[in-house]
Amino acid sequence: MLLQVTDLEMRYGPRLIQSGVSFGVERGTIFAIMGGSGCGKSTLLRHLVGLLAPAYGTVTIEGTDFWTADTATREQLRSGFGMLFQSGALWSSMSLLENVCLPLELQGKLDAPAREARAHEVLAWVGLEDAAHQLPADISGGMKKRAGLARAIVTEPPLLFLDEPSAGLDPISSRRLDDLVLELRERSGCAIVVVSHELPSLMAIADDGIFLDADSKRPIAHGRPRDLRDHASHPTVRAFLHREDPDHRPQPVGPQTPALNP
Repeated sequence: MLLQVTDLEMRYGPRLIQSGVSFGVERGTIFAIMGGSGCGKSTLLRHLVGLLAPAYGTVTIEGTDFWTADTATREQLRSGFGMLFQSGALWSSMSLLENVCLPLELQGKLDAPAREARAHEVLAWVGLEDAAHQLPADISGGMKKRAGLARAIVTEPPLLFLDEPSAGLDPISSRRLDDLVLELRERSGCAIVVVSHELPSLMAIADDGIFLDADSKRPIAHGRPRDLRDHASHPTVRAFLHREDPDHRPQPVGPQTPALNP
C-alpha cells in the first residue's frame, strides 16, 4: 500500500473536525475525498501532505509513519509528493516554463538545459507548449490548472494530490483535465488523491473514495463514487451524489452496499 491512513483524528485545538478516518491508496489508483462544505476534506488533505499533524492515528507512506519519522525522512517522503492546488498557485512573476522548472531546480538533480527540456516535454503533454513563455495572468483558468498539473508531475512523483482540480472550470475544460488525469495514471502508474465536489469529475476518474460527514464528524461511506451513487444507504451520501441528477433512480440497497453504518 503506497498510502495508508489509520484511525485518523483531526482537530483544530479542542474542535473536532473528523475522527475514525481510515483508508488505503494503491499505486495506479485514483482515490476521492468527498463530502459537503465544512466536512474537513481540505483539512484531511493537509494531514496527508504533511502540513497538519493528526491529533490521533497514523499516515503511512510506503510503510513509514510520516508523523513519527525524523525531519530528514519526512523531507524525503515529501519529495515524492506532487500537488495541484485549487487556484493553480503559479508564481505570477514567472513564465509557465519557469514555474514548471522550479520543482526540478529545488531537487537539484538536473542542470538548467535538462530542466528546461523536461519542462517543455511536460508542458507539451498538457497542451501548453505554445504558452511556455507566457505569464499566468495572460492565460485562462483552465490553462492555469493544466500548468499547475504540469508543475505537479514534472518530477514524476509516485503520489499526486489534487485539490478541487475542476473547480471554476467550464465543462469542456473540466473534461479535458479529467482526461489528462486518467492519462497520467496510465502513463506513470502513480497514485492520485483528489478532493472534489464536482460530480461529473468524481464519476469519471475515481476508482475508490471516502465520504466525510460534517454532522457526525466521521466517514459515513467508502467505495467507488459510482457504486455509492447507486447503492449507498445513508441519506446524506445519496443526496450529495444525486444532487445534479434528480431523475436518476438508484438500485435497491442490498447486503453488498459499500456504505458504512452511519
